[in-house]
Amino acid sequence: MYRQVLVVGAGATGLLTAIRCAAAGHRVTVLDRGPIPNPRSTSFDQHRAIRALDPDDPAATAVAMAAHERWLALEALLGERFYRRVGVVTAVSPESAARARAIAADTGLPLSVADPEAYGPVRFPERTVRLLEPDAGVLLADRVLRAAVRWLSRHPLVSLRPWQPVSEVDCDAPAATTARGERIGADVLLVATGPWSGDLVEVPTVLYRQTVVYLRPPEDLARWWEKAPGIGRAGPDGRSWVIPPGGETLLKISTAAACRETTVLDDDDDERSWAGLVLNAGVLAEPARYPVVSARRCHYAVDPHTGTGALTRLGPAAWARAASGGDGFRTAPLVAEQIADTLTAVLA
Repeated sequence: MYRQVLVVGAGATGLLTAIRCAAAGHRVTVLDRGPIPNPRSTSFDQHRAIRALDPDDPAATAVAMAAHERWLALEALLGERFYRRVGVVTAVSPESAARARAIAADTGLPLSVADPEAYGPVRFPERTVRLLEPDAGVLLADRVLRAAVRWLSRHPLVSLRPWQPVSEVDCDAPAATTARGERIGADVLLVATGPWSGDLVEVPTVLYRQTVVYLRPPEDLARWWEKAPGIGRAGPDGRSWVIPPGGETLLKISTAAACRETTVLDDDDDERSWAGLVLNAGVLAEPARYPVVSARRCHYAVDPHTGTGALTRLGPAAWARAASGGDGFRTAPLVAEQIADTLTAVLA
């Protein structure tokens, strides 16, 4: 027996939840304020790093390993190559490296110490150990969303409804009312509109603004970068990250110094000054050799208590996930699974 699932928001969390529920035999309706996929969604980007290792948290590492397996399964289901398993290198202190290796041994996570001379184009903090997680890598985020939409658009149980902004949500029913006055009921409701979720439901979040810069590697380093891993905790202060080019994407860099808390999705920030801060963070050994293609302002929301992408239960069968950004994207398959498990409980 099927149930009706209503998903508000067609980002990574919403689309993957729709796939998981439709694959289980349930009818799914997806609403979005814009096109599906929506280039203005916080999920829409060239790439997202995905890794499992948390050097200080065994439980978080185990959860991330589960997300990694779900991404591999999703790639097979959608029949699309969007996971570049180039690995991820993380710079940590010698003390953290010892803890990380113990966590890797306990969880079965493949992990090795990388050659400190192997990543000459990138700068790292002094006296750090570079840990290589070979099974990690980079998700081609835009390609994920497009592949998800293609799969959903062909599925007979799925209705994709773009340009349908929602004005009100009833978490008890559950139901959603569109701006045109149409009320849509369901057995299970998920609100997953990222930073905009607070306009519809009461969900605790902290909103951040981040500036990222996209670069083109110099010609003589293009092949090196094509095979390079994702890199975390880079730069002299260990606050920067690098996502390598590949699959028709550019090199992307940013730094925690360019991340600032905000209360609005757009303001009059001078993006050029923030982009300059990113470029001057010392992430690359020879930054002047990398032509700047563009700089982008993006927003992401996190749970104020955990700093991650918490799933909030709002009613007997109503959920919200306002999380966005890297963590929200990386763990989206696990949220989809949790919603599907809720349906199982409804049917029981």
